[in-house]
Amino acid sequence: MSASDAIDFALAAYREDGVWQVAELTPDHAVDVETLALALRRFPGDGGAVGLVAVDEDFFVVVRVAGPRTRVMLSDVSAATEWELAATVVEHLGLPLVDDEDEAEPAGDLELLSDLGVDAMDLAEILDDDELYPDEMLSEVARALGFGDLFDDVVGLTSA
Repeated sequence: MSASDAIDFALAAYREDGVWQVAELTPDHAVDVETLALALRRFPGDGGAVGLVAVDEDFFVVVRVAGPRTRVMLSDVSAATEWELAATVVEHLGLPLVDDEDEAEPAGDLELLSDLGVDAMDLAEILDDDELYPDEMLSEVARALGFGDLFDDVVGLTSA
């Protein structure tokens, strides 16, 4: 299975005139941090664009671009041992590569969405919920940011 086949979804979310917009990205946009950031910079957006990528029901990545700045958060640092996208996040963050036995811990900038309404504590609480799959975690994040229904429609989650 190629890396792009494992992508559950890749989305860009951005606010235009204060209203959230969600656009699908191709799996090819989600092969590494640099390609994803480049794709996100195409979107207008007040305050940049947010990329949400879920991979193989295993982990997710949030990338936020604003101007030249790229901020990144990985839901599970141990995913870097198996997945190229996760490995590029770890490399982007300048972290040492972990081994398979490491705990599933998030890595990166947990504050990357705080000015939009999801601070590090909110994000950590969502990440700590072992009952949720990555798409469900991202749905919670999207809901907290104010575009949960749009997110659920695009990725095919039914609202509870």
